[in-house]
Amino acid sequence: MSVYKVTFIHPDGREQMCEAPEGLSVLEVAHRNMIDIEGACEGSMACSTCHVIVGTDWFDKLDEAEEEEEDMLDLTFGLKRTSRLGCQIRMSADLDGLVVQLPKEHRNIM
Repeated sequence: MSVYKVTFIHPDGREQMCEAPEGLSVLEVAHRNMIDIEGACEGSMACSTCHVIVGTDWFDKLDEAEEEEEDMLDLTFGLKRTSRLGCQIRMSADLDGLVVQLPKEHRNIM
């Protein structure tokens, strides 16, 4: 299995680069590295607590968000044009070096 890199930018501006095995979601990578992303629904796309803001250079490399994901994103604070749910971004060779920013706050309406 291939291992890639993803950089998380914390709300305070601190950057944390992590190893990201192929096929794992950004949410799973965050949890493996003790990064503060809640993921209240454990990746079942039933909440928006794994909201991340994808670096503009990377956003167009992602698969398009499905309608369910867009519906969940509509419920989040700080929505940006490049917002996505971390549970829906799966690491692959095309995403090696991915940069995502963690928003300052989340809202869990589960």
